[in-house]
Amino acid sequence: MPYSHYILTCGGTACESNKGNDIYERLIAEADKQGVRDQVQIVKTGCFGFCERGPIVKVLPEESFYVDVKPDDAWEIIAEQILKGREVKRLLYKDDTEKKNTVAVEDIGFYQKQFRVVLRNCGVINPENIDEYIAREGYMGLEKVLFEWTSEQLIEEMKVSGLRGRGGAGFPTWLKWDLARKAQGDIKYVICNADEGDPGAYMDRSTIEGDPHSVIEGMITAGKAIGAHQGFVYIRAEYPLAIERLKTALVQAKDYGLLGKNILGSDFDFDIEIRLGAGAFVCGEETALIKSVEGNRGMPVPKPPFPANKGLWQRPTIINNVETLANVPVITARGGAWLARIGTEKSKGTKVFALTGKIKNSGLVEVPMGTTLREIIFEIGGGIKDNKKFKGVQTGGPSGGILTESALDTPIDFEGLTGMGSMMGSGGMIVMDEDDCVVDVARFYMDFCVDESCGKCSPCRIGTTQILNILEKIANGNGDEADLVKLDTIGKAMSKASLCALGQTAPNPTLSTLRNFREEYLEHIRDKKCRAGKCKYLLRFIINEEKCMGCSICAKRCPANCISQVAGSDKKRPPYRIDQSKCIKCGECFKNCKFGAISRA
Repeated sequence: MPYSHYILTCGGTACESNKGNDIYERLIAEADKQGVRDQVQIVKTGCFGFCERGPIVKVLPEESFYVDVKPDDAWEIIAEQILKGREVKRLLYKDDTEKKNTVAVEDIGFYQKQFRVVLRNCGVINPENIDEYIAREGYMGLEKVLFEWTSEQLIEEMKVSGLRGRGGAGFPTWLKWDLARKAQGDIKYVICNADEGDPGAYMDRSTIEGDPHSVIEGMITAGKAIGAHQGFVYIRAEYPLAIERLKTALVQAKDYGLLGKNILGSDFDFDIEIRLGAGAFVCGEETALIKSVEGNRGMPVPKPPFPANKGLWQRPTIINNVETLANVPVITARGGAWLARIGTEKSKGTKVFALTGKIKNSGLVEVPMGTTLREIIFEIGGGIKDNKKFKGVQTGGPSGGILTESALDTPIDFEGLTGMGSMMGSGGMIVMDEDDCVVDVARFYMDFCVDESCGKCSPCRIGTTQILNILEKIANGNGDEADLVKLDTIGKAMSKASLCALGQTAPNPTLSTLRNFREEYLEHIRDKKCRAGKCKYLLRFIINEEKCMGCSICAKRCPANCISQVAGSDKKRPPYRIDQSKCIKCGECFKNCKFGAISRA
């Protein structure tokens, strides 16, 4: 007997960490307790994308979209919607602008401008059930790949699609595959790079958690294209849920004859193994990743030769990231021309972004190439939190740049972002408001790059350290204008002389902020002032003695004992004053004053 209702619960890492699994188990328990277990199927899916409002529960066929759900809500969902056919109004997503309950997902602003290709199954299917993947065109394209198309025809279809690598470089996928296909050698390899290392990025993790079979199918297809029989998924060990679901999917694919010997009765063999990475950012560079898979220290090597000719164990190898491979089954099932209709002339298809930072609706976003930053930030993302002023957006993570308001209406594609002084990267997008300091942001990214540099080449090893030292000098109030010239000179030298893309792009956040926010650097240098109040050595906390009520809370909370009463005051309760020579800029007095008498200058 078919079910009358389906309840989809978010099973992504973010919701799981917020009692999502408890919600799933409580829903099952309540369905049993209330005698409707045979009427409702409860499914744990991957990430719905709308992380800001998770945990999320969706009930079909009504399309009820419940947000901020708690385990205790399970009883009401079953009792009201399943038993009585009434939605739980208080849990429905409410649009802040329209002040009304929104029922269908397509009516929610966060989803309206999205177009899901890579994330097509995330939040829709049970990622641990291969049958649900197959029911949504899964492995349909693989049949054509194995029995109808030659390798040349497959690569031609990839060429028609216009798919470019989503790991950051944007290299044409078909061309990489064709180079490896033509390379000499009987043994070839396919590697999936699932080791995303950008701060704030979680696109690949969520894709594997929500739809692991799409990546597996993409790898099998790539193997057929180049004549490889072995694949490796290189994934960071910090992704336990993604690893668990990937392992489950690999077992299922083998049980269904989709991996291993003689796939689906064809004469093609292909298998996949998992290799765990230690979370080294430098392993985003393909030759460093190859060294790590081989069991060596992840350090880049000069190119040429390129991996397509000499890669893993000196054999022809292609490396594609998760998002690139997840596009492949759609191309083989629907045709390259289908994907080519989406996007811009030079950047086809969609792009997944992890939208984070000072944004109202943080989450996972997939949009057609050519969508503007303004549409993503202010329409999908809902604008800046607390109605603060937009300052900038960092795209491309530590390798990208910070773009200002003047760039908001530029269509997003590979060339467009590069032309604005940033880059697509793997898809991290961090929004900043007026309370962010660009010197502090540049210092954060450079500190990250110093830690992640493998140290092999001196331009990166020395250059990142020198830039970080100068940024810290400016943030501490000891900079001079000559330091800005040094930052520019060192950054440009690194971009030309570093061995790999980590060193070549590490100066980008610093160079972009120098170009777009030079006056803020000059404030730090000339006026010894940080307008955002983030550089603590440039802060001064001042007590307005007229407003001070003499309550002594600030003095009691001060760890440096630098706050004392003003001597000789004629007030019944004398005001307090801060000794600036002893102040450690901790801000405890500012946070604890109940009368607004302390200001930050």
